[in-house]
Amino acid sequence: MTLVLNTATTVLPVDDKERARRFYAETLGLPHRGVADDGSELFGSGDGPMLQLMPVKDGKHSDHTTLSFEVRDIERTVQDMEARGIRFQDYDLPDLKTENHICSTEHEKCAWFMDTENNILCIHETFGQQAEYQL
Repeated sequence: MTLVLNTATTVLPVDDKERARRFYAETLGLPHRGVADDGSELFGSGDGPMLQLMPVKDGKHSDHTTLSFEVRDIERTVQDMEARGIRFQDYDLPDLKTENHICSTEHEKCAWFMDTENNILCIHETFGQQAEYQL
């Protein structure tokens, strides 16, 4: 059996389905693919990976990054997203420090922000050799 990651679906819990749909469609500009049978909002394009916004009643959300989007120019993307109202998180920890909202390592740069439902999202730019993973 072979699993294909590019057809995987990321499921995020949301408290307010309409508020979350507007954030992902209008603020982030993700293509809306419709509504699933259970009422979840679906996002994605073509046959690639999908994002499913699943309404929850318990308000439980992860305390770590739930989804990361790869970008080509993180500095410009941060500026563009801030202009659309996205507020990035800043960190000053022993193993995680941001400068102008961006954390830089040897192989990538990352910046974190929250969606309207308190899910932690990330944008990242990878450079150098990229590892290939197989399941």
